[in-house]
Amino acid sequence: MSTQAKQTRRLVYIAILSALSFLLLYVQFPLIPGADFLKIDFSILPLLVVMLVFDLKSAWLALILRSVLTLILNNSGPTTLIGIPMNIMALGVFITTLAFLWKKEQSLKNYVIASIIGTLLLTLVMVVLNIFYAVPAYAAFANFDINKFIGLSKYIFAMVIPFNIAEGTIFAISFYLVHLTMKPLITKL
Repeated sequence: MSTQAKQTRRLVYIAILSALSFLLLYVQFPLIPGADFLKIDFSILPLLVVMLVFDLKSAWLALILRSVLTLILNNSGPTTLIGIPMNIMALGVFITTLAFLWKKEQSLKNYVIASIIGTLLLTLVMVVLNIFYAVPAYAAFANFDINKFIGLSKYIFAMVIPFNIAEGTIFAISFYLVHLTMKPLITKL
């Protein structure tokens, strides 16, 4: 297969998996009672497949494409505009961690280590982004001030941290199952 054909094939796979990631955004559910706005989805799974089959740069490209599709086709105003950059950073950190710590040597031990570190980094990024970006932005643009509702520290420690730890754990377990199921197919690509 020529280099041009391989590149075209790669771009087609990235486009298809980006679209699948976008569609998976529609399947969301809350994890924490009383925090229905903190929802998990499985849009990361196709992005992790892109990282595994191709490379980290391709996974980031798929993440950006999925996010652009969201802005164009499913934009709900301030919530989307504030949430998309946070989602890009959180998923990007998790994907990048797996790419660096697991992809080259795909052992279960490396996967567990990468998943734990990815979950902790995802959680840390979301804590920082919530404190310095999301909470002020939602207060200013969406008329929702978490400080007046329950207080910032309660929000961070009772909602953001547990949600993101659970989310990272669910991502890790889900992708490992996807990886095991798709391993024969992935090796043929």
